[in-house]
Amino acid sequence: MYEDKTYEAILQEKLARVASSLDKREGSIIFDALAPNSLESAMIYVALDTVLNETFADTASRDYLIKRCSERGITPLPATAAVGIGDFSMEIPIGTRFSCDKYNWVVTEKISSMKYYLKCETAGADPNSYTGQLIPIEYIEGLATAELTSIAINGEDEETTETLRLRYLNSFENQSYGFNRGQYVEVTEALPGVGGCKPYRAWKGPGTVKLVITDSDYKPPSSTLVEKVQTAIDPTQNHGEGIGLAPIDHEVTIVAATGTTVNISTTLTFAPGWNLEESLTYIEDAIDAYYRELNSTWAREANLIVRISQIESRLLALSGIVDISGTTLNGQAGNLTLDKDAVAVRGSFSGA
Repeated sequence: MYEDKTYEAILQEKLARVASSLDKREGSIIFDALAPNSLESAMIYVALDTVLNETFADTASRDYLIKRCSERGITPLPATAAVGIGDFSMEIPIGTRFSCDKYNWVVTEKISSMKYYLKCETAGADPNSYTGQLIPIEYIEGLATAELTSIAINGEDEETTETLRLRYLNSFENQSYGFNRGQYVEVTEALPGVGGCKPYRAWKGPGTVKLVITDSDYKPPSSTLVEKVQTAIDPTQNHGEGIGLAPIDHEVTIVAATGTTVNISTTLTFAPGWNLEESLTYIEDAIDAYYRELNSTWAREANLIVRISQIESRLLALSGIVDISGTTLNGQAGNLTLDKDAVAVRGSFSGA
């Protein structure tokens, strides 16, 4: 807003206000007196511009955005720890700690004989990609094998500044109160591991609510996550009693979003020195990035549409691919419209 208030411009304005009969040349007493003052004035305008930007939520930096959000009772969602499933060759005491690659995990709950839930001691999304052999931090007599077989609930990083900003701005459009649609979405998506939530009213008669959810990667959630969310919102054994987050007399059922596998067939033209085998990893990463971006809008859309143009443009942006033609999705030469509760899942890819 104050881009024109530079040191040079301010100095010239001040000099212009001095009578022309006086010596105003560089090095004169008047010039040397006004120059430092002009620099201080320019710094004040810089500070004013910063204050102006920090005042409004759409331009505020993170620290000041958090202050603005607190006025509406909104706080950044903290990082959460991943929950994995471990298989062991013997019974393991709750609280036993193990190491898997560079992260430590602690046994928190027994699932069945020699199968347990483990919680990562490091919060954030990075541990989600680590599974494999578990090494006990303290010696366990008789333990032959221990393996972290899968991640049941993804860990999440602390809410990003832009996501927090969007949540703040959206709070003016969708007022959350009395467990209306907006509040169901808000409290459900705030639970660890949940990415999106789509509510349905009276799906089994008056007083019943169905919440369809995705995980934090916007993929179909694990049964473990569905159970955890069900318990937090409205425990099955106490349906409608108001024991969870849902109000009394609301019978809430948590359902997993379904995944539609999208098989892609196309014809790629490669630059010299490139081929499909060398490019496949980059192609799959590009497709995964598109699906994640698409699936992140699932909760706000009636149906997701996987678009051929989006896939082709992203593949053409990759090094080594110079042309693409004849793209089909699940054998059809057109965009693919998914069911209302479905998200896109990468299937096979043929680029010959």
